[in-house]
Amino acid sequence: MPVDARHRAIAVSSTSFVPQPSPSPMPKRENEPIRVKKTASPKTARDLLLSRYAHVADSITTLFFPFAEVVIHDLTDQTVAYLSNNLSKREIGDDSALEDVEETTRNKLLGPYEKVNWDGRRMRCVSTALFDDEGHAAGVMCINFNIAAFDDMQATLNLFLRGAGVIAQPEELFKDDWQERINTFLHGWLRERQIALNSLTREHRRELVEALYAEGAFKGKSSANYVAKVLGMGRATVYKHLREMKDDAE
Repeated sequence: MPVDARHRAIAVSSTSFVPQPSPSPMPKRENEPIRVKKTASPKTARDLLLSRYAHVADSITTLFFPFAEVVIHDLTDQTVAYLSNNLSKREIGDDSALEDVEETTRNKLLGPYEKVNWDGRRMRCVSTALFDDEGHAAGVMCINFNIAAFDDMQATLNLFLRGAGVIAQPEELFKDDWQERINTFLHGWLRERQIALNSLTREHRRELVEALYAEGAFKGKSSANYVAKVLGMGRATVYKHLREMKDDAE
């Protein structure tokens, strides 16, 4: 190999092993904001209370709207934390004024009991304790039901059922009402035995026909047909039982 060529080869090979300088870091821009990794702030006891139970309160008031109110009380500061379908005119942050907290948290449930609302109407209520992950009582949920609306309904029904000037049944007009006498005896018989009319067996029907016969219920015209209809029997079956009882009596 010529000398010049050898020198060039050595020069090339020697340069291939020369370490290259590392690139310099990018210069930091002035006023560039420093990025800090965000961490979620810890939830407060009230946050956990509402995240777990507020939707339960809303479910109850939605189902029983407009008669039910649900209040969630925060026991950390004894204040109202949540109101669903506000019937009591309270506000978030009001003093809870709970008198039976210890009993409620100990028994987990208190009630039903009654309270008087701001408008003088009766409320039927239950209170249940709400617990955290460690098993400590964190809140109380009170379900308040407005029963005054049903009191009004009951009063209306009582007025209607009592009637205006209803008198006793006129004896002369109904002295031969054998249908009513059959009905009265029949349902008295059923009540004594705690049996429903639509659940009578074949044996029950036979016993009833015998009991009605002993009471003289079949003296009325077409009474056998009426008993057959009421008891869901064939007329032939009723007449068969009557013949058998008459034969036995002879």
